[in-house]
Amino acid sequence: MPEAIIPEGLEGYVQDWKMSPGLEHDGIIFMTGFTGASEDGSLSENPDEQIEAAFAKVAKVLEKAGLGFGHLLEMTSYHVGLRDHLDAFKAIRSRYVTEPYPAWTAIEVAGFVREGAIVELRCIARRS
Repeated sequence: MPEAIIPEGLEGYVQDWKMSPGLEHDGIIFMTGFTGASEDGSLSENPDEQIEAAFAKVAKVLEKAGLGFGHLLEMTSYHVGLRDHLDAFKAIRSRYVTEPYPAWTAIEVAGFVREGAIVELRCIARRS
């Protein structure tokens, strides 16, 4: 039976959107896509801050599950203005991901539900 992973500060995903920040099934953790909005809902105009906030949410789900970035299998990043912030994204990402590096796909999109969001991360991890 799948088990929800709901870290402190991310309860709004369940309450407002009726989705789990993470859902574990048979040792695989599927994560909701996380934008760069902070836990209080504010959204910085600074791309670096948005990217950091998105990675921080992924980290919270992994930590709640007792895992780390080394457990990631796959990362898909969605971007508005991909070429404008790809170098920053890669630099920030390199501070989080560890070997063996997860598979990664970066996709340009027209926009997100949240106006002003420039990035969304979706990740899949697995217990060793």
